[in-house]
Parts: sequence; structure tokens; C-alpha cells
Amino acid sequence: MTQPAAMHQPNQFDLFKTRRFLPLFVTQFFGAFNDNLFKNALLVLITFHGLAAAGMDAQTLVNAAAGIFILPFFLFSTFAGQLAEKYDKAVLARAIKILEIVIMALAGIGFVYHIASLLMACLFLMGVHSALFGPLKYSILPQYLRDDELLGGNGMIEMGTFVAILLGQISGTLLIQHQHGEILIVAACLGVALLGWLASRSMPSAPPTAPDLRLNWNIASETWHIIRHSCRNKAVFNSILGISWFWFFGAVYLTQLPDLAKSVLHGDPGVYTLLMTIFSIGVGGGSALCEKLSGRRVEVGLVPLGSLGLSLFGLDLYFALTSLPASTTVWTVASFVGASAHWRVMLDLLLMGLSGGLFIVPLYALVQTRTEKEFTSRAIAANNILNSLFMVVAAGMSIVLLGAGLSVPELLLTVAILNALVAIYIYTLIPEFILRFLVWMLVNTLYRVREQDLHHIPEQGAALLVCNHVSYMDALVIAGSIRRPVRFVMDHRIYRLPVLHFIFRLSGAIPIAQEREDAGLKEEAFQQIAAALRAGDLVCLFPEGHITRSGKLARFQPGTDRILRDTPVPVVPLALQGLWGSFFSRKDGSAMQKWPRRFRARIALLAGAAREPGAATSRTALHAEVAALLQSAAR
Repeated sequence: MTQPAAMHQPNQFDLFKTRRFLPLFVTQFFGAFNDNLFKNALLVLITFHGLAAAGMDAQTLVNAAAGIFILPFFLFSTFAGQLAEKYDKAVLARAIKILEIVIMALAGIGFVYHIASLLMACLFLMGVHSALFGPLKYSILPQYLRDDELLGGNGMIEMGTFVAILLGQISGTLLIQHQHGEILIVAACLGVALLGWLASRSMPSAPPTAPDLRLNWNIASETWHIIRHSCRNKAVFNSILGISWFWFFGAVYLTQLPDLAKSVLHGDPGVYTLLMTIFSIGVGGGSALCEKLSGRRVEVGLVPLGSLGLSLFGLDLYFALTSLPASTTVWTVASFVGASAHWRVMLDLLLMGLSGGLFIVPLYALVQTRTEKEFTSRAIAANNILNSLFMVVAAGMSIVLLGAGLSVPELLLTVAILNALVAIYIYTLIPEFILRFLVWMLVNTLYRVREQDLHHIPEQGAALLVCNHVSYMDALVIAGSIRRPVRFVMDHRIYRLPVLHFIFRLSGAIPIAQEREDAGLKEEAFQQIAAALRAGDLVCLFPEGHITRSGKLARFQPGTDRILRDTPVPVVPLALQGLWGSFFSRKDGSAMQKWPRRFRARIALLAGAAREPGAATSRTALHAEVAALLQSAAR
């Protein structure tokens, strides 16, 4: 008898089968490829073939080139953000691709006649092209993709971008060193620009989100306006700061790779390409891994994991570089890879890239999901402005520190240490990142969680979540499964448990006591619940009032009715299944005082349809709803 084929599980790679994603991906891919094809050919001419301008040495000119390419992001992102809100984004994409073709034609003259000033001007214009396309490509994703596709879509865009960077770097290096390298580079740049324009013609319409927006041509005032508006949403603005810091970090490393390959590792241009390949593969892998690790939702808990990896492997890279034996050999790719002393360097670059992908993809998705739809393009523009500012500062800092006598490894070490300090500062400002990281690590280490119908939980606005209470892990499992921050109402004794108390306090949990224990604390809890719901928060209540001792659902306490009477909001019933009998439950005695039975146990969190305020949200009706969910989970 023929076995039925295994049911296909939707994943981020399915997006390549859709017209609402593939043309955008291809357009972005060719744009990033062309940026790096052109830019890397120029850098190789400067570093290895003596192209000079304005009397600057090669190292200074390379850093100046990085600043020249980034400067347009600072100057034109505000205008680009407004255009992407006011006009159809697909139409804009086609116009921007035509601009790229014109720029590449001008660059061809510079390559053929080795006119450094013209090539630098074209590098600036390619920066203008990328600045115009940046807000469009990220703000169009929420229009093209569903919420559960957004993280995967961002991951694919980031992966594609770094693969394009990699291939552009390789192609630029190989073509420019050919006997007729200049002609080949010109043909390649023009051909890729044309392919990008053809791909953009297949992008579906993306109607304007603010068609009545009046364009503000004053760069300074519009920049101030969109940054100030972004600051109102603390999580979004600090995510933008995190993204900008990543590009500061990455700009220093990527800009120094040619000199690192040549002067520190004594490699030929192929070794530089190898290092770029390794780093880009790492970023692409980390970007693709985000969806797998986060269960297809925006999981900001991955961000601290990524920042930790950037610093740890950045520090180890310094020690790997400084421990290399002295050598006068000029390494080719084959001999470089064959020398075991270089393996640690390559592994550090790979893991730094992977950490970077885990760091940046959730931040982009958070900006897209927590920004008003009519402001998304301008929020991305604000992000690009700060990105460009950080990258220009990175170029300036590199020039100053290298000029002051720091070696390239010492410069990279400085940035790795700074990354750790910046991470601590950001996570102090927004505890949500570190809290999500701790919860994500703990829950995913202990359990495999099946989530069902969590889309019933509203993306915005107040709602009360009611759930059965099985173990001391209940709140952490729920917090790790729901994208929005949740404020839990919990027994004051659980709230004060060692270690967990720190997490509960930072997450805004609300301790409650029975009236006979502490009437004042109980009344204060009800006031905090009402205030949280009025503020539009998600509040989670365990209406049984205690962890079950029998594994069965107990009656709901009257406090549930009071909460809904004082602050009528939608109610979403939840059910936890599979935690009864765990180390943290009260099966066979007190919790956490028996030997754990299973590791990585399968558990489930189910949600019922949201109930609007009214009689249907009485504690009796909610009890029946949770009981029904538990029965369905047991089948």
C-alpha cells in the first residue's frame, strides 16, 4: 500500500513561488550585486593597482570611498521615505532601476579611462540610488506579505543581499584583474542594471499608504520630523538604533577586510574575496535561521544572542590574528585554506556573520510590525539616516584611529568591545530584548512548544488573556509564544521566587494576594490591572487562582468578573497542555522537588476566538471555553 506523502510545512522558501515576493527579491538582489560589483572593482583598483585621487594614499582613499557611498543615505533618505508613502512603490522601483542604468553608463567611462574622480562621483550616485530604494524595499514587505511571513521575508531579503554582496565582491575582483577587465566590468554593470529593471517590471502594485502627503523638500526639517516621530515609539526607535549600530560595526569590519587580507594575513586579492565569502555566508545563514529558531514570528529574543556572538567572536578574531606565526609568504586561496593557523580566523568570521544575521533580521521585522502603516516608509528612512550617520562616523573613526597608530586587528578589537558596551546600554533602555532572550532560551531548552490559533490574540490594543494554571513555567511559556509583551497577574509568592522574580519584575508582572492574606495588595493588583488595560496592554490572568494539584481545571475565581466589569475589553481564552507531570508541576507532590521525567517535552498552547465584552465573557463561560480547548488538545 502506498504511503501518503508527508504534508508540506510552509516555510520562508515558499515565498519564492509567489509573484508578491520573487520580483522584489530579484530586483533587490541585482541592485545589491551591482553596488558591490562596481564598488569592489573600484576598491581593488585602489588597493592593488594604484588608482589614486587628490593625493590620498590607498588606505585613506578606501575609507573615503566608504564614506562617499554612505553620505547619500544621510542626505536623501527623508525624500525617499516621503516618495514611498505618496506613490506606488512598484512604479518607483522601476524608475529607480532606470536611474541605475544611467549611472552605470557614466561609470563605464570612468573605468575605461581610469578617471578616479568620475568613479568616485558614480559611487556617490550609486549611494543615491540605494538611498532611494532602501525605504521602499522594507516598507513594501508588510504590503506584500502576511504577518506570519514577515520574519521569513526579511530573512530572505537579508540573505539575498549578503549573497549578492558576496557574488558582487567575487565578480568585481575577478573581472577587474582580467586583461580586458575594465571592459568586462562595464558590460557586467550595465547588464546587471538592465536585469534589475526587467525584474522590477514584474513587481505587483503596492498602493501608496499616504497619497495626500505633501512633500517636504527641506532635508533638515523633514529629517528632524521623522526622527522625532520615530522616537515616540520607544521599542521602534531603539530597534533603529540597534540596526544602525550593526551597520557601524559591519562598516568597520568590511572596510578593513582588504587591508586585513593584504597587510595582516599577507594574502592576494583572492584571500580578500574568501574572507568576504565566509562573512557573507554567515550573515545569510543567520538570516535564514531566524525563522526556524523563532517559529515564524518576530522574536526579539534572538537579538541579544546575536549581539553576544558579535562581541565574543570579534574578541576571538583579534587573538586569532595576533597569534598567527610570522610569515613572508604571499598566500593564495588554496595555500591560505590549507594552513591550519588560518582556520580559527575563518571560523570567527563565519560565526560573526551568523550572529549578525540573528541580530538584524528581528529588528527590521519589529520596526515594520510596530510602526503605523502610513509611516512605515518614513520610519525606514529614519533608520537609513541613522544608519548612514553611524557608517560615516565609522569611516571617520577608522581613519582617525588608524592614523593614530592602531593596527587593523586593534581597530577591530576596539569595535568588538564597543559592541558589548552598546548592547548593554540598549538592553538597559528596553528590557524587553533581554527578557525575551532569557525566556526564549529557557523555554526552548526545556520544551518543544506547539502553538495553535494564536492569531486570535490582537496585534494591538488591550485584551485579557485567561489560561489554566498547570505549573510554575506557565507564564514563561505564554510569554515566549506571544509576540507582544504580556503583563501577568500572578500569586505574590510565585512573583517573589528567586531568579524568576527578576524576570517578572522587569516584564511588569502584577502580584496579587487573597483578601485574607493581604487585602491591600489585592486591591492594588486590581487597580494595576485596570490601568494596564486602559493603556492598551495585554494582561494574562490565571483565573483558578492557584496551580492545579490534580491536573484538572478548577473553578474560576470571582475576580475575573470584577476585572471585566471595571475595564471591559476583549477576552482570549488560552489552554496549556502537556505541562502536567513536569518538574515544575505539582503532580506527585511539591513542584521542583522531584527528578525531572522528560527533557525537551512536547507541550501545546492553544487559543480560542476572542470574545468581545459582554455576558459571554463571564467567568462561567470562559471556564467552559478553556475546558473545551483542553479537550481538543487532548485528542
